Amino acid sequence: MGLRKFIGELERNGELTKITKPVSTEYELAGIIAALGEKPVYFEKVKESNYPVVAGLVSSKELIAQSLGISKDKLLPKLSSAIEHPTPPQTIEKGSCQEVVETNVDLTKLPIMHYTEKDGGKYIASAVTIIKDPQLGRNMCFHRLMLKDKNHFVARIVEDRGTDTALKKSGGELDIAICIGNSTSVLLSAATSLPKGVDELGMANSLEKTDLAKCRTIDLEVPADCEFVLEGRITKEKAAEGPFLDLTGVVDRVRQQPVVEIKYVTHRKNPIYQTILAGKNEHKFLMGMPKEPTIFNEVNKVCQCKDVYITPGGCSWLHAVVQIKKQNTDDGKKAIAAAFEGHKSLKHCVIVDEDINIYDPHDVEWAIATRFQADKNTVILSNQPGSSLDPSGDLTEGKKATTAKAGLDATAPLVTTGKGFKKEEYIKIDINKYL
Repeated sequence: MGLRKFIGELERNGELTKITKPVSTEYELAGIIAALGEKPVYFEKVKESNYPVVAGLVSSKELIAQSLGISKDKLLPKLSSAIEHPTPPQTIEKGSCQEVVETNVDLTKLPIMHYTEKDGGKYIASAVTIIKDPQLGRNMCFHRLMLKDKNHFVARIVEDRGTDTALKKSGGELDIAICIGNSTSVLLSAATSLPKGVDELGMANSLEKTDLAKCRTIDLEVPADCEFVLEGRITKEKAAEGPFLDLTGVVDRVRQQPVVEIKYVTHRKNPIYQTILAGKNEHKFLMGMPKEPTIFNEVNKVCQCKDVYITPGGCSWLHAVVQIKKQNTDDGKKAIAAAFEGHKSLKHCVIVDEDINIYDPHDVEWAIATRFQADKNTVILSNQPGSSLDPSGDLTEGKKATTAKAGLDATAPLVTTGKGFKKEEYIKIDINKYL
């Protein structure tokens, strides 16, 4: 469901905290969101802006499933299906995102936040950006945006990813649409790395109907019901971007990054500004969860995969637990190779059997303790392509990040000797009969 409909549902269910006292974008907003454990919260009054702020809408799998109108156990197959079968969205004549036009651009009117005292500036961490590759077509993703002045951002554009490769093809400049206040389906799709040339908005449309509206000044389409659209251009100018918190919760370094000029702003009537906390749950679920179906699909090519969990303890990016139905002796090691193929930035993975609860770290640790032998069941890969988010990897300036990877096959052998590998369960008792 759309952002506003979901906010309304949370409010009716008593799941939305409303803050009526005026709060500041200078650290205070971020501090309150963190103090509430990132539960859904709506700030009615912001000292530096006339726009209300909402946060915490995608801070758990339960909330993400609720916003899509499904149960949590249906998330993985739904995401997997949307990735495998994107459907072209319809472009309508005029979207609600264009109800109000601001030709005199002043980005300082938005409730753009300072998150921590180490921030290099005020940042937008929740916007999805849309560009068109001259050869591959439309691409939607996330770029953190540091406010430079009234009509400029400095955008962190990761090297050799979609926007960067499109910029190189276009001579270093490119039109861009920045969308703030989006449905969960749009957020999840923007965070998903699809094959080159596959439209992320097609994935969003498969998750739930996502109509598009054509921008007013540039040749791009945006989700018709988003709250704000900032139309502009990525320029050849570079400026210092950072420091800022990344997914691991540590402060990322300063880089020279492209400057984005905003020339035109449209928004809904009485728009709502959506934010997330960098390095916290919403950031982690948006980044990590879309990798679960890509791992699931790859592992299913080599054995029967039952479930995948990108773990919060692994920064929702670097670690995964993969549950399989083991039918062949080498299924565990084949699953390890497939998991690394399904998520290129994955650093460590653990393969477990069907009887292990992958969402319970104690159960996963039990599988490692009782079913795993380090000299027989470990796959170690040296000097592998890694993630720039991993501070322990080789992050030498001017080259792609590299790391060592390890996979642990913590599945029980098919033929067992000795004590066996199954937990014994006590009989089930209705305790109410005894109290």
